[in-house]
Amino acid sequence: MADETTDTSKDTPTPVKDVSDDFVTRSHTSPSGLKYTSTTGRLVLRQEETKDGKSDGFKPKAEIFLIAYTKDDAEEGRPVTFAFNGGPGSASVWLHLGLLGPRLVESGDVGSMAPAPFGLSDNPESLLESSDLVMIDPVNTGFSRVVEGEKSDGFHAFVEDRDLVAEVIRLWTTRNSRWLSPKYLIGESYGTLRAVAVAGRLFDAYGMAVNGLGLISTVLNMSTLRFFPGSDLPYALHLPTYAAIAHYHGRHEGRGLAEVVREAEEFAARDFGYALTQGDRLTTEEYDAVVERLHSITTLDEDFIRRTNLRWAYSEFAAELLRGEGLSVGRIDGRFTARPESLQASDSSDDPSIRAITGPYSAAMNHYVRAELGYENDLPYEILTARVHPWSYRTFEGAPVDVSGVLERLLVNNPHLRVHVDYGYHDGATPHFAAEYVWAHMNLDESSRARFTHHYHEAGHMMYLNPVARRAQLQALQLFVSNTPHGTR
Repeated sequence: MADETTDTSKDTPTPVKDVSDDFVTRSHTSPSGLKYTSTTGRLVLRQEETKDGKSDGFKPKAEIFLIAYTKDDAEEGRPVTFAFNGGPGSASVWLHLGLLGPRLVESGDVGSMAPAPFGLSDNPESLLESSDLVMIDPVNTGFSRVVEGEKSDGFHAFVEDRDLVAEVIRLWTTRNSRWLSPKYLIGESYGTLRAVAVAGRLFDAYGMAVNGLGLISTVLNMSTLRFFPGSDLPYALHLPTYAAIAHYHGRHEGRGLAEVVREAEEFAARDFGYALTQGDRLTTEEYDAVVERLHSITTLDEDFIRRTNLRWAYSEFAAELLRGEGLSVGRIDGRFTARPESLQASDSSDDPSIRAITGPYSAAMNHYVRAELGYENDLPYEILTARVHPWSYRTFEGAPVDVSGVLERLLVNNPHLRVHVDYGYHDGATPHFAAEYVWAHMNLDESSRARFTHHYHEAGHMMYLNPVARRAQLQALQLFVSNTPHGTR
């Protein structure tokens, strides 16, 4: 009889390929003479797995790219700031090379954008002068990826992303013996929502209290921004931004920006808000009066305002404001313009401001990380990617995506927590009036409200593109992480 063989391949688990951190360190000196070390690379995140009720070990799940800057021979109690952008799908390159880091991309600003191949220069006001820095890229942004054999979809969700970033912060803090250092989180755009959620997770899961939250271009409640039938709120909250952008493009000649914005805020909060709630219960005279005021504030054509029944999304405004000049305006930054693909398009989904700044930031980062930080990786550095979509908000199913309640609880649990907020008047993605609406509707006592500081800039979503705004922003952030009182608008 022939020999019998048994196939046991189905019973043998596929071995997990182990991976390890791949950090590279370099020594540097800032223009002020501050000596510091950069640590660049991917941190391996592991997760404990169980089998038959027993621990099956800590399995690698993702490799998270981060860049840390730490002052050499630092004094005890030096702060550390953890920073990230948003998207979702954005790497931290924007805050890193645009604002916080020791080097700045030479991008230029609207009307004077730098030509390729671009460049880098020292950042004399870098936050590193006052605080150590850790720049974090979530999964599928930057060089961050899941390990071989894992699926990235599971990390593309509110809760999983929150927990991942919190775990990165916990690990870095533990491995670098920084539990007794003052800790700050700075986020931009969706990164502000992430920062609040991560701060809540750090406190609830690990008992880690942060000293401050830096919220740049804030969105904590997405229902204030998203245009959809049945929700009139975003139409009113965008109105002051429309007025500011119209002002920038010369549509309110002889008037100051502050005056134009204040008029729009007052109309949005009172008469316009009321008119939107009334629908077709408005009389003809009332409706005509609203149309006339909207035309005066936004300078949009009255026929357009009537056709949209007083309600238009930002993409429609971007296409309409300068249509007569053959231009559309940016969303991230309404100061930027470009000739649209179609002059007849009813809305503009292309953003000339993003198109203008992607090249400089991409070139600068790809050069900097290799030539100056010494880190080599053949993966593309994903600065703004669609690979994270669809993004899941299943935690909020049937309810608005809103973390303002988390911030309320943090302010109660941590009576020393402070909040720094930066707004750009020409930011069509996260309008300042929408953020102000959220603060006004939070259940806070006066002592909690006193821990907020608000800073307004004549710039867009990434207000640091404007050198004047960047210097003011960094000066305020230096004071913030130094726990020094600073002013508001």
